[in-house]
Amino acid sequence: MNKFDILLWDLDDTLLDFGQSENHAITSCFDHFKIPYFKEMIDRYSTINLSYWKRFEKGEIAKKEVLYGRFRQLFQEFGIKNIQPEEFQLLYQEELGSTFFYNDDSFEICRKLSDDFNQYIVTNGIVITQEKKLRLSKFDQIMDGICISEKLGFQKPQAQFFEKCFELIGNVDKEKVLIIGDSLTSDIKGGNNAGIATCWYNPKKNECQENVVVNYEIDSLNQIFDIIY
Repeated sequence: MNKFDILLWDLDDTLLDFGQSENHAITSCFDHFKIPYFKEMIDRYSTINLSYWKRFEKGEIAKKEVLYGRFRQLFQEFGIKNIQPEEFQLLYQEELGSTFFYNDDSFEICRKLSDDFNQYIVTNGIVITQEKKLRLSKFDQIMDGICISEKLGFQKPQAQFFEKCFELIGNVDKEKVLIIGDSLTSDIKGGNNAGIATCWYNPKKNECQENVVVNYEIDSLNQIFDIIY
């Protein structure tokens, strides 16, 4: 008998390698707008972007500030002028959704699990970007549903986000639900807030420095089989 019936999968940096997609998107935009760039500049964007999403998770800023504020700050720090953050953002989201990279054969893993479990994507990403990535990666063909914060009106780790997901799923026994994700502050804390089991995907083997309950920990997605069966 399976330990769980429902698997909630985070998308970016869990099923898909967000870092590679981010690098592709930002460099493509720099090329399009003819902005000279270097490694430190790309690394700095990644840090800025992460900080804005963390603030969004905490409810400190609105989604709109994430989308435009990250580029506004980057442009200010590197003296980039005559380019509107709004214009840059539009192209960036298009480029971000146009490429994807699987982590640990994630598609095959989820495909194999689809016979025995109901699987759902739970993501804080942007609708137009995430839906495009899910379509191109074909995850939309094997998942039973997709929960995107922008559509639900709440974001991980808010309990309301998961309540909306459970409404979509219907007849949920929380003791039979497992969330798998890389973010302690979004996925694991969200799972704690929702009252479900958590599995931390930690390929870099970082130490847990957050006040959260991690029920399971894996450094490869292939290890999920040992947990759920």
